Amino acid sequence: MTTPLDILQRTFGYDAFRPRQLEIVEHVVAGGDAFVLMPTGGGKSLCFQVPALLMTGTAVVVSPLISLMKDQVDALRANGVAAAYLNSSLAEGDARDTLRQLRAGELKLLYVSPERLMMPSTLSLLERLPLSLFAIDEAHCVSTWGHDFRPEYVQLGELRERFRRTPLVALTATADDTTRADILERLHLQAARVFASGFDRPNIRYRVLEKTDPPSQLARFLKSHDREAGIVYCLSRKRVEDVAARLRAQGARAEAYHAGLSSAERTRVQDAFLRDEADVVVATVAFGMGIDKPDVRFVVHYDMPKNIEGYYQETGRAGRDGAPAEALLLFGLQDVVTARQLIEGDGDKDPERVRVELHKLDAMVAFTEAVSCRRRVLLGYFGDEAEVPDAGCGNCDVCLDPPEVFDGTIEAQKALSAVWRTGQRFGVKHVIDVLRGTGTDAVRKWGHDGLPTFGVGADVSADGWKSILRQLVHRGYLRQDIAAYSALKLTDAASPVLRGEERVTLARPRAKPPKPPKAPKRRSLRARFEAGDLDVEQELFDRLRELRRKLAAEASVPAYVVFTDASLMDMAAHQPRTREEFLAVHGVGEAKAERYAEAFLAEIAQRDR
Repeated sequence: MTTPLDILQRTFGYDAFRPRQLEIVEHVVAGGDAFVLMPTGGGKSLCFQVPALLMTGTAVVVSPLISLMKDQVDALRANGVAAAYLNSSLAEGDARDTLRQLRAGELKLLYVSPERLMMPSTLSLLERLPLSLFAIDEAHCVSTWGHDFRPEYVQLGELRERFRRTPLVALTATADDTTRADILERLHLQAARVFASGFDRPNIRYRVLEKTDPPSQLARFLKSHDREAGIVYCLSRKRVEDVAARLRAQGARAEAYHAGLSSAERTRVQDAFLRDEADVVVATVAFGMGIDKPDVRFVVHYDMPKNIEGYYQETGRAGRDGAPAEALLLFGLQDVVTARQLIEGDGDKDPERVRVELHKLDAMVAFTEAVSCRRRVLLGYFGDEAEVPDAGCGNCDVCLDPPEVFDGTIEAQKALSAVWRTGQRFGVKHVIDVLRGTGTDAVRKWGHDGLPTFGVGADVSADGWKSILRQLVHRGYLRQDIAAYSALKLTDAASPVLRGEERVTLARPRAKPPKPPKAPKRRSLRARFEAGDLDVEQELFDRLRELRRKLAAEASVPAYVVFTDASLMDMAAHQPRTREEFLAVHGVGEAKAERYAEAFLAEIAQRDR
């Protein structure tokens, strides 16, 4: 009997599952629905690909981006898996051939766009075929609370009702509690088992710098990442073009990418990046969701994103191989103005949607202004209970250059008490007005000028209270309920503070932005391979990379589809001599051994000549 581990080893070339993967696979194979919340690079795809290879019938995978479908299908085919995609990019003849394979039961996985899937003709065909499962990737797109809502995703809720006996798996890397609940409701997955493996990406170093001279700041940063792959995000097309041109003038292999370019040009840029022919892509957020490149070493936000979900997803494209990576955000007050204009600029946008997006913008600003561990702020936003030590994560700018701290227990008690006494129904501004004794119309209307907490914080500035309240949210004593107009609400953790049983240490806001931490020491390939303590020969590794590039170009696929850097590092370390030894390399399954063993073994053998 074939087991999940057999599939993992023989097809994908991995020795063991990552946390929660096997649990999810077994649940789906048993016929259960699942909601999978797993960080970018955490291995979400295997959670439906392995069950698809174990179960009878075809797995239908819903994906929002055409480019992502092609790359994933190329990678599956390289591993010997019968996979195809169906979307508007296919020529009529190719589409007919894919449908023929589907009808004949020759496909184990079919990737399809939501629009194509929900066509009556497609649904009617699928109802007549044996299906193993449905997988909805990037499931946050179904939620109006999410950062990337797509109307075409809403119809996917029909799948659970129309295909009652087929397991349905929804997967995403970005969903706060409100978005998560909305996804489950819209996809009719309230009874599904939820698998949440946390949001932490400990290999990513987070840094925020106040904008002083952005071109120079970017140039200095890129010097520490010479010839490494990275993405620079900008908010406007014009800025993308300007920054890319400037980097090229400085000698960087940089390309521009945005929705205003022709489809052919966007494809050229994406292919150049995936095939290691370009190091840096300067792009709007139109670039990235379809990128499955594991060795991106840095992500720079030249402009502040509009929300934390987008920031988290975009920074998550760095370091998917587990090796050290950096996320740099350049932040200026004009960024807030620009982002607000983008949110409010569309007069036809639903007012409720505008409110949600403005709330998310406020949370993003709070992240940039944080004076406590940025990783704690980031995880706290998503409700991740993963513990960050009191001393911080040690891998963000705030932890590496800590601000001045003070005993803020009294201030915390005042703030928490004000939230409680106002009924946990009001946002930050109203609570600050009560604390400072500001008799606004709203304060008087609700009678809050008669509360014991009215004016108890008059000695602290409005900005000071804003910093304190944000820190209390970041530390988990308060939460902001987006569904209740961003009202502040107490968590269970607040009770010991209010009873005087727990002290609270807070940080004082900085008068100036923190100094950037020293650039990390260059890591050897030995340190960059996540699977073990390897002695990697750099010269051999470089030759293997060149061989990979040539083979990928011949096959017209991204370089990582042939082998990832992790696989090449393992080859350079262990230097296999036989096909059996080659099969033991990280990421080498039977199909890849059959296709590539001869060429790579020959390259390795040259070392002895």
